[in-house]
Amino acid sequence: MNTKKIALLVCAMALAPASQAKDLRIGVALANFDLNFVSILRTQMANEMKKENIQGQFEDAKGDVAVQVQQVENFINQGVDAIILNPVDTQGVKRMMDAATKANIPLIFVNRKPEVELTDKMAYVGSDSLLGGQMEMEALAKKMNYKGNVAILMGALSAEEARQRTKAVEDVIAKYKDMKVVEKQSAQWMRNEAVDVTSGWLLSGNQIDAIAANNDEMAIGAIMALGQSGKNEVLVAGIDGTPDALQFIKNGKLALTVFQDAAGQGVGAVTMAKQVIDGTNKDKFMWIPYQVITKDNYEEFAKKNVK
Repeated sequence: MNTKKIALLVCAMALAPASQAKDLRIGVALANFDLNFVSILRTQMANEMKKENIQGQFEDAKGDVAVQVQQVENFINQGVDAIILNPVDTQGVKRMMDAATKANIPLIFVNRKPEVELTDKMAYVGSDSLLGGQMEMEALAKKMNYKGNVAILMGALSAEEARQRTKAVEDVIAKYKDMKVVEKQSAQWMRNEAVDVTSGWLLSGNQIDAIAANNDEMAIGAIMALGQSGKNEVLVAGIDGTPDALQFIKNGKLALTVFQDAAGQGVGAVTMAKQVIDGTNKDKFMWIPYQVITKDNYEEFAKKNVK
């Protein structure tokens, strides 16, 4: 290679952006792989990282805040270029935020919005939990002809979306004089937990006309309990739009769900991480819209939210 070609090569290397000069490494700390939507979110992020030639390392906190803190600290010690965090506890994130700030590593929250102010090199990618609960309950109320008793299956109360979705459901019900909340309990996002909670409600003897669940897994658990008790007339709604939920809608057992876009959130989180690394992001928030799914349109979502 002659001197002129060497000089041109050196110049090109010097002008290349830092993010292109080496392979990016992103650490992803997820709340719990066992949660169906989180599992789908993980797959979507992994697919996007593979497409973008980004090295991703995924860790499962198994619902334990202390474990997640250690995982984030390990990512920092490894010198990753960015961290994507799906927090176990949306109020218990300060230690991780402080550690990332001290190390000057971008921190991108996904799916679960932290309940503290985001500082420099931080961003959130996800959907508006309050809006999701509102859309769910308005659609369910319409199917109930705006009258009847509603039970609410809540997710883990350490999560912002459980509290916000529940608040939105209660606010919608309060608008209609012939509707009221008769039961409310957490089933920790889990199908089996929801079976137990719903079975307990049915044994109590309270009249329940509909169940609004904070996610699809709990909605499916409720349907299973109702089926065991011969209460198939009770309307059930969920949030997420998982493949299992679509099957229950197809079979006429789930009244509706609210589509939460795992691909939009997963791809968005990776895109936002790259932008924050490069310093090209214009906003701290990337909002991914919801859509109501019923038997009339469920086929449109068949190829979405897949693992």
